[in-house]
Amino acid sequence: MNQPTQTLPLTGITVVSLEHAIAAPFASRQLADLGARVIKVERPGEGDFARRYDERVDGLASHFVWVNRSKESLTLDLKNDQAITALRRLLAKADVLIQNLAPGAAARMGLSYEQLKDEFPQLIVCDISGYGADGPHRDRKAYDLLIQSEAGFLSITGTPDTPSKAGCSIADIAAGMYAFTSIQSALLLRAKTGVGSGIDVSMLESLAEWMGYPLYYAYKDAPPPVRAGASHATIFPYGPFKAGDSRSVMLGLQNEREWLAFCDKVLQDAALASDARFASNAQRSANRIELTALIEQAFSALTVAQVAKRLDEAGIANANMNNMHDLWEHEQLKARDRWVSVGTTAGQVPALKPPGRSTAFEPVMQAVPGVGQQTDAILNELGFDEASRAAMRAAKAI
Repeated sequence: MNQPTQTLPLTGITVVSLEHAIAAPFASRQLADLGARVIKVERPGEGDFARRYDERVDGLASHFVWVNRSKESLTLDLKNDQAITALRRLLAKADVLIQNLAPGAAARMGLSYEQLKDEFPQLIVCDISGYGADGPHRDRKAYDLLIQSEAGFLSITGTPDTPSKAGCSIADIAAGMYAFTSIQSALLLRAKTGVGSGIDVSMLESLAEWMGYPLYYAYKDAPPPVRAGASHATIFPYGPFKAGDSRSVMLGLQNEREWLAFCDKVLQDAALASDARFASNAQRSANRIELTALIEQAFSALTVAQVAKRLDEAGIANANMNNMHDLWEHEQLKARDRWVSVGTTAGQVPALKPPGRSTAFEPVMQAVPGVGQQTDAILNELGFDEASRAAMRAAKAI
């Protein structure tokens, strides 16, 4: 794969990823965004099972297109000795190995950090798993929804009657983000020490970190945050409120100054600010049913646009309740030139540039590979000639 001519933060870094699903692919894609060469190792023939989650992107899977651009696909059957030989040649040239295989699978193939560090002292090995490399839950299978449940996320999300999962894979995303940042830290450390290191990222620990506010809110067995639907569990008013055109506006207050402005300029009822039922955030939250009725009564003669205008004039934060179509068409994303086109085996598709716009470089936004699309080129680069590759194909190693 041709690398861009500009200098990027990770230009010259080679990442090998034994990855599937979301967590590891999301981590490695972000490394690719910053200029790393990412070689995705897949099963011969079928590839990453996430390729078949759905067919929503011109026949390709939505999850896969999202987290696999700018990579090279190398097919290897890691149960085959010839494939392992090829992988080890690749690791000799690599800076980072990422894996989120089943618990214990990498170690059984001799691919743990402890097994690799003497032969490849430069190598950074990042293991992503559900529960971590040790402890009583080490060998448990872990999927995103299961970790959302295990980490207590479902206990604070949804309505009082219905615990609800997040609509996207937040446990996978959290683990992928911590793998991404940990790998960058390990690269900085290696620049100082000259040697690689092992990284152990747990989905449970990643999402538990994101649960810090509700954890501390429930400190010493205090009652946890209630499930409050789209409203904030402990700050009020903060959530969706219906206007007179049957649409809803999302708004949020953070302090008493904003409460006074909200009553005066938005509800146009300055006296409400001194109502004893609503004199503090704790009281407003405790009496949210009564306050919601008063707010929606005041909004009943207004459209969402009119409510938003009042909120803006009062300096109260608010937002549209957008759906996916609205997000595709969001004027702010267009105005900031956040969309580009990337290639796939099904043709060009739009892709969102990664967050963090830099004055120094543009992120890499290259094609989503087909299964094994770069296998021959990579193996040739590693010294496997055409005859050797043919033999490997005959043995179903690639």
